Amino acid sequence: MSETLVPLARAWNSWDAEYPADMTYLPLGLRISFCAYAASTNSFTRFPAGKPGVRLGPRAIDGDGLRLELEHAGTSLTLDYGKPDPFTLRGRWKATRLGEWGLRFWVMLVARLSPPETDGCLVPWHYDPRTGELSARHGPLHVVLRGARPPLMATFHDSLEKLREEYETQGYFYLGSRGETGPVGVLRYHLEEMPEFDFVATMADDRALASDRAAAVLATPPAPRELPRQDGAFAGALDAVRDVVGWNTVWDGVNRRPYTSLSRNWVSQKFGGFGVWLDDVLYHAMLGGMFDLSLARENIEVVLAGARPQGNLPCLMTGRDSWVDRSQPPIGSFILWLVHLRGGGRELLERAYPTLLANHDWWWRMRDGNGNGLVEYGTSPVGEGLYRGTKLAAKDESSMDNSPTHDEARLNTDTWTLDCEDVGLNSLLALDGEMLALIARALGDHATAERLEASSEAHKRRVREALWDPERQVFASRLWSGRFVRSLAPTSFYPLLAGAATADQAAAMVRLLDDPTKFGGEWLLPSVIRDDPAFGDNVYWRGRIWPPLNFLVYHGLKRAGFDAAARTLAENGVRLFMAEWTLNRRCPENFNAVTGEACDQPDTDPFYGWGALMPALGVAEVMDVTPWNGWELSHDGDVRLGPVLSPGGRAVVEAAEGVLTLRLDGRTVLRTNVTGRLRHLRLGEWGAALTLPPIAGRSEPAWLEFPAIPASSVLAARVAGHAIEPTSLPSGVRFDLPRSDEPASFELALAVAQGAA
Repeated sequence: MSETLVPLARAWNSWDAEYPADMTYLPLGLRISFCAYAASTNSFTRFPAGKPGVRLGPRAIDGDGLRLELEHAGTSLTLDYGKPDPFTLRGRWKATRLGEWGLRFWVMLVARLSPPETDGCLVPWHYDPRTGELSARHGPLHVVLRGARPPLMATFHDSLEKLREEYETQGYFYLGSRGETGPVGVLRYHLEEMPEFDFVATMADDRALASDRAAAVLATPPAPRELPRQDGAFAGALDAVRDVVGWNTVWDGVNRRPYTSLSRNWVSQKFGGFGVWLDDVLYHAMLGGMFDLSLARENIEVVLAGARPQGNLPCLMTGRDSWVDRSQPPIGSFILWLVHLRGGGRELLERAYPTLLANHDWWWRMRDGNGNGLVEYGTSPVGEGLYRGTKLAAKDESSMDNSPTHDEARLNTDTWTLDCEDVGLNSLLALDGEMLALIARALGDHATAERLEASSEAHKRRVREALWDPERQVFASRLWSGRFVRSLAPTSFYPLLAGAATADQAAAMVRLLDDPTKFGGEWLLPSVIRDDPAFGDNVYWRGRIWPPLNFLVYHGLKRAGFDAAARTLAENGVRLFMAEWTLNRRCPENFNAVTGEACDQPDTDPFYGWGALMPALGVAEVMDVTPWNGWELSHDGDVRLGPVLSPGGRAVVEAAEGVLTLRLDGRTVLRTNVTGRLRHLRLGEWGAALTLPPIAGRSEPAWLEFPAIPASSVLAARVAGHAIEPTSLPSGVRFDLPRSDEPASFELALAVAQGAA
């Protein structure tokens, strides 16, 4: 993808990974940088990500509605951006606290224009002192930047670094850079004159049109935009997912593509321009798919682009290194199917299927070191990646680098695998085969689907037979010697996610969630059981709580039917996350399993993408889409969730005064007073279907309403196979539901197509 192919709605955005206060219009290479200078400390700043004084506030994924809270040398400001139209950026700063006389605190709007096809060359800017406008031109397009008032000074420089140097060597009284043209244009203001200020950058194919548009926008009050949000149950969960995904979505200038980075704090400083951990970016695809399917597709494309000739998807690709000798746990097909169920479309399945199939087969070809049908983590003798050919590299493949579950294993240099059959890996590989089979069926590749179905079922059998420790009544990794590994991680729950556990095995595992010496306790889930000697290390995967582990265990519990345990895990995870998010707006990489603290030791990144998997569990408790339960809605109290993407469109779920309402693309399509979890919901021009929770012990009748469907269109309706009659409403149709102690199917067939919901 090149800059010109970014969706127009997202073209203006905070694309620079290092400087979140910068706004860039990617197709044109236009950048507006927000900078400040404090005379009290003689210091200039661009407000770099991850540094003190930069707090990332609420924002829309597409950048239309974005706030930062900034602090420099004791002065605090808010900075807001919005987009009146796709070609126009509107900004506003407001000083909330002055650390020095406002005359000595300067704010700058720095304009640079470097079209993608010019190879980094800067187009000159021109200043009109009559209007206070900066303007530049590239081809037919004219760009105008102006504020609500003319600046106190307009200066020009060869680079932004030269601007910094001037301030820090000459101070704010220096006038030598004033002028009317140059490659880097700067509009300068100070907080004595402009403590609150509005500005606009826009473009048109005529200079006068651009100028008029800028003036018109400044003369019109900004229209507030309602962002996707969650109120009531799990309040703020969807908001947090939205903000983390939005802020970590950046532009990879090396490969010229957008993606959701691991953390803005890592891209430039650690990875040399871009960094793609395999599983991280897959999780980001799923999280982004709640709001924008193009963002989900972009992240999946980034993963697919790394595919190796030998078949595997690489563990890590950065501007400095490539770990092609190893992969990461095979979650790709699971994530792809989740995105597809939410509305991802057939085209994405077709694009990803061959690569994910090759990756699946690579695991069997390269990681069954002793040939017994169970796989191990390893490091292949290819590439030149850091740590290649070491035990550390093999542990990296698990993504749980220093987990004590690897302590007893050794690297076998004949097979280049660990001599340990990992329970988490084998469960995820079985799930990968199952999900790939669903994809193959959807694409009409029935022969491959049959192969995958058979191998996946056989693999599940091996997991429940060979990786179940009957003495401890737990799933565990197993050394080639036959001895079970002593340390236990939440990966021991992954057989539930794969559908590999028997009912008795699953029940035994769930009991460990209540054991305070194992996985229980105030905060869930520790990355190793609490009575393990490594738990007290509190270093990375040795004792801390990790969002991906909670996410996968949650879905395992849901698949196995332990809804109450899953809800407890979700409630605990959201509460843990929100304590740090509400106070500090930080999205931690991991948490202390004893105190719940996030940044109590130096190895935790404070704004890490997969941290949003914790609040995502709160979203899932209200609405989710899974391979085993389909489209689900919960009615368990007052809540408002959305808009969020669903199989039926952009959904808003609301529950108030005992009634659950579902709206799709602004249209009310379902209302009910049934409480509990509605599952396998399907809506279309043919009718509707869903699985009702048990309906018993109610004093008032239970009912379903479809406000967009007239009773005259109903051909037939059934609950548990028994016909029920509709009741006509002024708007739509209602069905009174019989009582039942068990879940029951509801089916509605329409005689006349009503238009797909």
